[in-house]
Amino acid sequence: MTDALLPAAPQPLEKESDDYFRKGCNPLAQTGRSKLQNQRVVLNQQILKAVRMRTGAENLLKAARNQKVREQVRLELSFVNSDLQMLKEELEGLNISVGVYQGAEEAFTIPLIPLGLKETKEVDFSIILKDFILEHYSEDSYLYEDDIADLMDLRQACRTPSRDEAGVELLMSYFIQLGFVESRFFPPTHHMGLLFTWYDSLTGVPVSQQNLLLEKASILFNIGALYTQIGTRCNRQTETGLESAVDAFQRAAGVLNYLKETFTHTPSYDMSPAMLSVLVKMMLAQAQESIFEKLCLPGTQNEFFALVKVAQEAAKVAEAYQQLHAAMSQEPVKENIPYSWASVAYVKAHHYGALAHYFAAALLIDHQLKRGADADHQEKCLSQLYAHMPEGMRPLATLKNDGQRMQLGKGHLHRALGYHEESLREANLCKKLRDIQVLRDVLSAAHQRTQLKYNQHREDDDLLNLIAAPDVLPKTEREAEITSPEFSKVTVTDFFQKLGPLSVFSANKRWTPPRGICFTVEEGDLGFTLRGNAPVQVHFLDPRCSASLAGAKEGDYIVSIQGVDCKWLTVGEVMKLLKSFEGDQVEMKVVSLLDSTSSMHSKCATYSVGMQKTYSMICLSTGDDGKTDKAKKISKKLSFLSWSTSKNRHKSSSTLYLPSVGLARPQTKKKLPTPFSLLNSDSSLY
Repeated sequence: MTDALLPAAPQPLEKESDDYFRKGCNPLAQTGRSKLQNQRVVLNQQILKAVRMRTGAENLLKAARNQKVREQVRLELSFVNSDLQMLKEELEGLNISVGVYQGAEEAFTIPLIPLGLKETKEVDFSIILKDFILEHYSEDSYLYEDDIADLMDLRQACRTPSRDEAGVELLMSYFIQLGFVESRFFPPTHHMGLLFTWYDSLTGVPVSQQNLLLEKASILFNIGALYTQIGTRCNRQTETGLESAVDAFQRAAGVLNYLKETFTHTPSYDMSPAMLSVLVKMMLAQAQESIFEKLCLPGTQNEFFALVKVAQEAAKVAEAYQQLHAAMSQEPVKENIPYSWASVAYVKAHHYGALAHYFAAALLIDHQLKRGADADHQEKCLSQLYAHMPEGMRPLATLKNDGQRMQLGKGHLHRALGYHEESLREANLCKKLRDIQVLRDVLSAAHQRTQLKYNQHREDDDLLNLIAAPDVLPKTEREAEITSPEFSKVTVTDFFQKLGPLSVFSANKRWTPPRGICFTVEEGDLGFTLRGNAPVQVHFLDPRCSASLAGAKEGDYIVSIQGVDCKWLTVGEVMKLLKSFEGDQVEMKVVSLLDSTSSMHSKCATYSVGMQKTYSMICLSTGDDGKTDKAKKISKKLSFLSWSTSKNRHKSSSTLYLPSVGLARPQTKKKLPTPFSLLNSDSSLY
C-alpha cells in the first residue's frame, strides 16, 4: 500500500516544471474563512495570556499567608476566570460560524458543522537539523540548507491550505514527510530541542512538546478538519454535490478515527480519544444526513412504498443524531464540547424524528388499500415499519380498516408536532442558533407543514381516541461508513534522501566516522567481494590484501569512491565504477555500523581485473545443506549498470511556495521503510 511513498535515489527536479512548487492560500487574503482563522489566532493568544495569569494567581493564593493579600488575589482570580470564560464563548462562536463554510448557492437546508483548523507557532528547523547532520551523519550540513528550507516552506504552506483536494494533498505530503524526518533526525533516546506548539481548536489552550508526535497528530487533525470544510462547501442542491459531501464527511471520519487509534495519548484535549470518538460520530451523522438529502432531492413521491422508505431513512438520521447528542452529554466531553454543537445535534435529532413520523402519517392517511393492490407487500412493509404494532392492531387489518389507519396516522402527526416544537424550543434557547436564520426557517416550515396536515384531519374527539404511535424503525439502503485515509495515493520524495537509504542511514543507528581506504589492485584482484543493494557492503575480505591493510573491514558500507557518492549505487554500478579506475590507486570511504546487529544483504559481487565483462554473483542461503559460501559462486555474464550523478538544483527563496513531489528513479528497486512503520511501534504513544 505504501510503495508510492518510498524514497528513491536522488533525482534532480526540473525547476521549469509547472508542478515544481506547491503553495498554500495567501494568509493575507481577506476571505471569510481567513478572517475566522485570524480571529482564532488572536483569541488563542488572549486565552494563553489569561491562562498564564490564572496560573500565577492560583500559585500566589497557595503561597500567600496574609489574609488581606489572599482576599485581593481571590478578587483578581475571579476577574481572570470571568475574562477566560468570555474568551471561550467567543471561540465557541467561531466554531459555530457555519455560514462562512457553507456553499455559495442559495439553499434552504440545515447548515452542517465544520471543524476549524488547529493553529501553530513557527518552527525553525535549520540550526537543529544542520547540527545533527554534522554530528550524526558526519556530512557538511551546508549541502542540506535548501532541503531544510524546503521542509520549512512546506510547513508554512500547511498553515493555510486551500479548501480542496490540493489542500488535503499538501497536508498529507507534509505528514508523510514528517515520517521521513522523524526517522532521519529524531533518535528514540533523546529529544532534539525543537519545541512544537499547537493550540486546541475547541478551547484555545496551547500544548507544546519536543517531539514530532504532536506535530504529526495535529496535521492529521487538520486533514480531517479540512475534509469537513470541503463537505460543508459542497452544493447540496445537486446529486453530485451531495455525493461529494457524503464522501468528504466519511473521509473526515476516517482520518479522525485513524488519529484516535494511532495516537492514543495526545496531550491536546481536542485530540483525546473521547473527543475524537464524538467527532467521528458527528461526521458520520452529517454524512447520513447528506445521504437522506440526496434521496429526497428529486422530490418524495406520494406513494406508499416510497413513503415507507423515506420515513425509515429519516428515522436513521434521527438515530445518528440521538447517539451523537448522547455522546456529547457524557463526561468529560460535555465540559469542552461547544454547547451550540450539542444543541444542533439535539435539534436535528428531533427534526428528523418529526419527519419520520410525518411520512409515516402520510402513507397511512393518504393511501387506502384498494382492490387489486398488493396487500401482502403493503402488509410486509407496514410490519417492518415498527418494532411492534400498537396494542390490538395487526398490519393487514389496519390497512383494510380506514378508521384505524386514520387514527394511527393522526397519532404519528401528533408525535411529529411534539418533535417539531421541541426542536424549535431548543433552537430558540441557544443564543448561537438563534442567529442562524436558515435553520429557524427550515424548522418553522417543517412544523407548519405538519400542523397543516393535522388540521385537515383534526376532529373534536381526537384527544380521547388518539392512538400512541410507535417509533419508526430506522433503516437505510446506504449507511455512512468510515473511509480510511489513502496515504498511498500521495507520492512523496524524502527531502533528505541524499543522506542515503533510510534502512541504513537513520537516527536510530550509529556509525564510525567515514574512513578513507586507499588501495591498489594486486595481481588482478581487489581482495574482497561486494554485496547489497544501496548501500553496498564489503564482503569476503582477504586479510592480506591492500584494502584490508589500509583499514577496510568486512561489513563496511561504501559511501564514496574517488569522491563519487555511492550510498545509492547498486552492486552493478559500484562494479562499473571500480572498473573505471582499473590499474590506478583507488580512494574509497567506508563507514562501519556500531550496532551489534548490522544488516547483511543476500546479493553480492566480486570484481577482478582479469574478468573484462563479467562479475560473479554469490547468493547466500543459510539452510542450503551446509554448503559453504564459496561453493555457491556462480558466474554470470551481465552488462554493467550505468551510473550518473545528480545535478544540484537552485532553489528560489519563498515562504509560500515549496517543491512538489519528485519523480522516482526507475533504476533503483531498493524499497525503504515507510514512515508508517513507525506508527505501529511504541513511538505512537505519548
